[in-house]
Amino acid sequence: MRTTVEIPDSQRARLLDLAARRGEKGFSRLVQEAVERMLAEDDSRKSRTATALALKGSLGAKAADDLSASIARIRSTWR
Repeated sequence: MRTTVEIPDSQRARLLDLAARRGEKGFSRLVQEAVERMLAEDDSRKSRTATALALKGSLGAKAADDLSASIARIRSTWR
């Protein structure tokens, strides 16, 4: 499907350069690859979120407290 997407001139130039290095005339294939990667990452994030939410309530109170304490210790070392 053809569509119009507005991008800055600097991005267009870089895409054309990359496409030329790959032996392609235009950059449509590059845009398709980028969109596919973004959609796959979104699907993966949704799957990981659903998996994590399914675990809600699976820890006992002590295990949950221990985990919270561990997380707090780790976060205190972040800069």
